[in-house]
This record gives sequence, C-alpha cells and structure tokens, in this order.
Amino acid sequence: MAEPTRRLPNPTVDSDGTLRTKSMTTPKSCKIIGAVADSIQFVIPVIVVPGVMGSNLRATTNPSRPQNKEVRPGEPVWRPPNNLPELRKQASAWKNHTPAKRQRVLDSATLEVDDGGPVPTYEDAQGLGINESHKRDRKWGAIHSLSYGNLLYTLERHLNSTFVDDYAGQQTFREHWSAINRFDRKRWNAPNMAPLTKQELEKLAHYQYPVYAFGYNWLESNELSADHLIKFIEDIFRYWTNCKHTCKQVILVTHSMGGLVARACARKIPDSIVGIVHGVMPALGAPLSYRRIACGTEADGSELFSQIAGNTTEATTPVMAVSPAALELLPNHLYPKPWLFASIKRGGDEAETVLSLPVGNTYDLYRDMTSWYRVIDPEIADPARTYRLDPGGPRNAIIRAINQAERFHTTVLGSYYHPNSYAFYGDDAGYRSYEECRWTAYTSSIEVQAEALRTAKTVKHTLTGGRKIMLDDDQILLFELAKAAAKGDGTVPSKSGADPRGKAQGVFATGRYSHQGCYNDEAMLNLTQHLIVKIVQAAK
Repeated sequence: MAEPTRRLPNPTVDSDGTLRTKSMTTPKSCKIIGAVADSIQFVIPVIVVPGVMGSNLRATTNPSRPQNKEVRPGEPVWRPPNNLPELRKQASAWKNHTPAKRQRVLDSATLEVDDGGPVPTYEDAQGLGINESHKRDRKWGAIHSLSYGNLLYTLERHLNSTFVDDYAGQQTFREHWSAINRFDRKRWNAPNMAPLTKQELEKLAHYQYPVYAFGYNWLESNELSADHLIKFIEDIFRYWTNCKHTCKQVILVTHSMGGLVARACARKIPDSIVGIVHGVMPALGAPLSYRRIACGTEADGSELFSQIAGNTTEATTPVMAVSPAALELLPNHLYPKPWLFASIKRGGDEAETVLSLPVGNTYDLYRDMTSWYRVIDPEIADPARTYRLDPGGPRNAIIRAINQAERFHTTVLGSYYHPNSYAFYGDDAGYRSYEECRWTAYTSSIEVQAEALRTAKTVKHTLTGGRKIMLDDDQILLFELAKAAAKGDGTVPSKSGADPRGKAQGVFATGRYSHQGCYNDEAMLNLTQHLIVKIVQAAK
C-alpha cells in the first residue's frame, strides 16, 4: 500500500530553474510524506521584445564610449511613466526641455539599456512567482512595467503551471487554462477556433518556461538590436546549459517595433527559435511616423504623452531624424503607394487631390529635404550643434540614417517571417490610425497645378504642425495635416498590421484595445497564451 502524502506549498523557481518549497518537521511517528513536483530539465525561455520607447535607457556606464552631455553615467534618461503622477511629472519636465537639450539627452551613441526600472509585484496566489532578484536576473526592469509587467508575470505563472490533481486524484487543467478554453473566441475574431487539447497541454508541461525581457536601444537601427537579441539568446542558452538543463530554443513574444527586431533576428537563427507571437506589429511601417517627425507627436490620445515625446516638429526632428530605428517605422518599400497626398478644397466642393506620393523609390521621398512636404527639415535637425564641424552639417547624419533604414527594410528584413509565427493586429474603427497622410489647404478660387504645388516654397511651420507655403506666383496657401481616419489600433493601420496574413501560421484581426495597451487587454493576453501552446507543439 502506498504511503500517504500531503501536498506541500507550490514551489517557487530559483534562477537556475530549481523548484523550492518549504515543509515543517514532524515526529517520526508521522508517516505522511510531503509531496512536491519534480524539477523539469527541458527549458524553453520566453523572451518579451518591446516596442519603440518601451525599453528603459540610461547614460552609458562604459567610459570608452562617448559620454552624454546632459546626465551622469548610469543616470536614467528614459523610463516611461507607470502611473498618472509619474506621467504628469515627466510631461512637465520634458515640456521644459529645449530641442537642443532633447537632442543631447537622447543621443543614441551615449546611451545603453537601463535594467534598473521598476518590475511588477503582483500578488501570486499560486506561489509560482519568482522573487525580485530573479526578475532582475531576467531583465524585467529593462522594459516598461505598465505596458509589459502583466504580460511577463502572467506568462511566468501560467506557462509553468499546467495540470492539477482534483479531489478524485484525476489530472485536470489548471483554472487559467480552462478559462482560456472557455474564453469567447469572437474577441479573437476566430469564433470557430478549437480549445486547447490535453495532448497539447501535455506537450506544454514537458518544459520549463523562464520568462525574460529583452531591452534594447530603440534609437539604434533594428538591425543592430537584432544582433544584440541573438547574443542575448546565446547567453541564455549558455546559462541553462551550465545549470545542467537542456535549452536549445526560445519563444519570442513581441510588441510593435519589437516584431521587426525579432524577425531580423529569426532570419539569422531560425532553428534557435520555436516560434514568435507578434502583437500589433507595424509590418510595413506606419504613416504616423511621418506625422510625428514632420508635425510633432499628436495629442489625440494623450496631451501629456505628446509633451514627453515632443509635440512639435522642432522637438521631434533633432532626435528622430538621425535615429535609424525611428526612420525604420516610416512606411517601407512594400507599403502600398501612394500614401502621402496634398489636396486643395475650394468652398463646399470636395477636396481635389493634386499630389500623390511617393513616386518611385520610397526612400527618395525621405532623402528629399527641400520640398515643403518633406518629412525632415535639416534646418531644425541640429539645435545642439552636434554636427557643427561636419561640412555637410546634420544632412550627412540624416542621409546615413535613411540609408540604414532602407538597408534594413530591403536587405536585412525583406518579407521574411519565421515559419512558426502568429500575429494579431488592431482592426478597430474606434481606434483611428493614419493609413495615409493628407495635407489639405482651403481656398476660395485658386487653381493649383501639380507642378506648381510640387515646387512651392515653405514659408513657415505653424504651432499646430501646419505648413504655410508660397507658390511661384507669390500666392500663399496654408496646409494642415488631416486627422487619422483608418481602422487600426490608434498607431498602426490595419493595412500594415495585416501583412503577415498568408505568411504566418495564423493572423487575427482584433480590436477594443489601444496600441500600447494591447498586452493589458484580457483577450489579447489569453490569445497570446493560446498561441504559445500552439507554438510549443513544434519544439524539438
């Protein structure tokens, strides 16, 4: 007859994967044995790759690198706010930064990832969480806690807890997996998607899933960040191998621009990646990036955030114009053309489209720094006079960044997707996104030809992001950029988010969440976990 057992508290996970629990000592006469789950030797790390501005940055601590001219080594430079008081405080501080100070503070060459940011401290009823030091070891403090903390913690808890014995001793799904199976698939726009099976969850239970955060310098090229991600993965493999565990593949969960980083990484090391879940990825870029450089950050979603990111072109251009990653968010060579328009509206008539761009090479539009509809004005790109000794001024740095963006899009990334990829994107009319950028001028009688409009000269930028231009006959027109009007998530239009369709294992057109908040949405969090189980079925 088997000896009686009592279940010990659910174990916590040491940084090396060892499960640890506690038990009380008892007299020898007590024959009940404490029982705890054995450690699993097979490991598939899950790595969360955040979007642009989602990684914390600080001034470099490496004395051999260029030093930041505004802050001391190791001092935080970018830690997005995690609550309303922080949002107000940071908005006030950034609002008072001159464009020159912004340029000096957000100088990519002087920055590194800051892994000392706040980490989530959710109460864990199941006792399956990792402690503070383990979260730090796995770099949770390197990414924005408000956007990704719930995702990190949920994956850590749920992926490592699959089955439980019921009162009759029968193995059943833990409640969180049962809840995912019960969840309304209409929120995923997949009403006929089958629930997870016992066999699929048994495959999931075969592995441990330590959850990591990959922070990266989102001002550098995504090509460079992809190389850093490869090294990050290799270091994780080495660590678990040294801990006597089998660890040969990872799963990537991405947000926004992080999807571009992950795809570039996966193209180089596809066999080291079981699969990827892409959330709200700007697969083809986003016209919103044109708007933010050319006019400043929109205040439609949050006036306070626009003050942090820069609500005028004078504030955004000095940083974004020389940042390859920022330019890699512009519509790429695969984005359907045209997407930039100039229209004239006369009285009550319908607006007449006079210019439709780009024509030919998309990147030539970005390299054009003279046209009134240019994305980058070099005259406001270097208020800190960083390039004062360069004979070409900031133009050379801008061209280098644009050329790198073109290289990344056309050569490094192309149309590649990891073969075991899934994606979801926003397709919601309630979260209007820029599918195109349309400049419109209102006039009573002026007839304007395309060539005259193309060669018009810029007179001034308005405080609201408009552009006053002068035609060859000295007539003045004021162009304002139209508001976002297409379906999406408030940032990425569905046209770009849907690009993985036909190239990934599954693509989900969803809604009812904002771009930045997608992983705080219950439906998307449940979908992500469901898709990870599907991905694991291909683990080697």
